[in-house]
Amino acid sequence: MKNGEALYIVIPAYNEAENIADCVNDWYPIVQRHDGSGRSRLVVVDDGSQDNTLRLLREMAADRPLLEPLTKPNGGHGPAVLFGYRYAIARGADYIFQTDSDGQTNPDEFEPFWKNRLDCDAVLGYRPHRGDGWTRKVVEQVVCALLRLIFRVKVRDANAPFRLMRSELVARYIGKLPENYNIPNIMFTTYFAYNHEKVCFLPVSFHPRKKGSNSINVRKIFGIGWQALGEFRAFRRDMGPLKEPFTGETGKE
Repeated sequence: MKNGEALYIVIPAYNEAENIADCVNDWYPIVQRHDGSGRSRLVVVDDGSQDNTLRLLREMAADRPLLEPLTKPNGGHGPAVLFGYRYAIARGADYIFQTDSDGQTNPDEFEPFWKNRLDCDAVLGYRPHRGDGWTRKVVEQVVCALLRLIFRVKVRDANAPFRLMRSELVARYIGKLPENYNIPNIMFTTYFAYNHEKVCFLPVSFHPRKKGSNSINVRKIFGIGWQALGEFRAFRRDMGPLKEPFTGETGKE
């Protein structure tokens, strides 16, 4: 790892007892590989699970010194992500990588993101193909259309759970979001693009969930989306003038 940089991988988890061992076994080697500083961590945020997720995490942490299980009262995916981001920032992370615990992303695709960090302050994944159903793809397309309409930013994917970001960049915008905000990654993507930060996009695969069921169903997604419409307008009023639209860049695969 260049100059002893600290990488924090942040993964929220809720009732993922069936997936959590695979998740840790998949991502822990990535943290080990990029731990030249001795400060890198795999941070799994248990969002008040009602199953054995937290117990399993604590058992695995006994012989994995870079694994840090955290727990918080249940608040949803977005607040758990923000909790992990704040934890990483407070402990001096240089880079924050976020993914999910359901096995839909592939750790083998991490290295191109790491290489692109030298040219981009945020390397964001986009999903050319989605394994979680057409309804979620439609929702993502609607979100991107709203971002073009309201913020004049054109992004390939606003919410992919595969993103590497400089910690200082996340810290620059995290204070603008409430602690309980439901869709922080969408707004981080928007802030980065709107302010013309050094952002690039790389394609990632996105598979069907391995085991268990998703706690966010289609009805919840549309409910969050309807609420987000008003929130987007409020965020836009607080932003400064945009000199020109953002159209995005593609990183080096």
